[in-house]
Amino acid sequence: MTKKATASRGETTTNSNPKFFEPYKMVKGEEYMNDAHVVHFNQLLLNWKHELMEEVDRTVHHMQDEAANFPDPNDRATQESEFTIELRTRDRERKLIKKIDEALDHLESGDYGYCEQCGMEIGIRRLEARPTATLCIDCKSLDEIRERQRG
Repeated sequence: MTKKATASRGETTTNSNPKFFEPYKMVKGEEYMNDAHVVHFNQLLLNWKHELMEEVDRTVHHMQDEAANFPDPNDRATQESEFTIELRTRDRERKLIKKIDEALDHLESGDYGYCEQCGMEIGIRRLEARPTATLCIDCKSLDEIRERQRG
């Protein structure tokens, strides 16, 4: 079972589906990254990590179940190709899990939600869209412009 914070009243609701996402309900005048925000993003990040870990487990089981020694070279090549694609996907997810862990560390230390370049608030909606974001939208836009100019 997972717990979700409903910011409007500070209550906690229980939800057993980790894919469930309820946007944070902002309250006028509330402080940025208050306790309700921390609970909300902690749960969001933990649910996302849990989902990715389940996918990794499914892949391991799938590859063990599907690992057959096909006599036909074409069948073997197809299986190897499928496994390669699957492993690339899992590698990207492994890197994402690392970013999620870093975000959880920032959340615990009180640095989560603040831009690493300028120190400004990243924003609740941006963090909900990309919970591992470390830059505010302005700094990220500047980074992308610089990246395009470098080629």
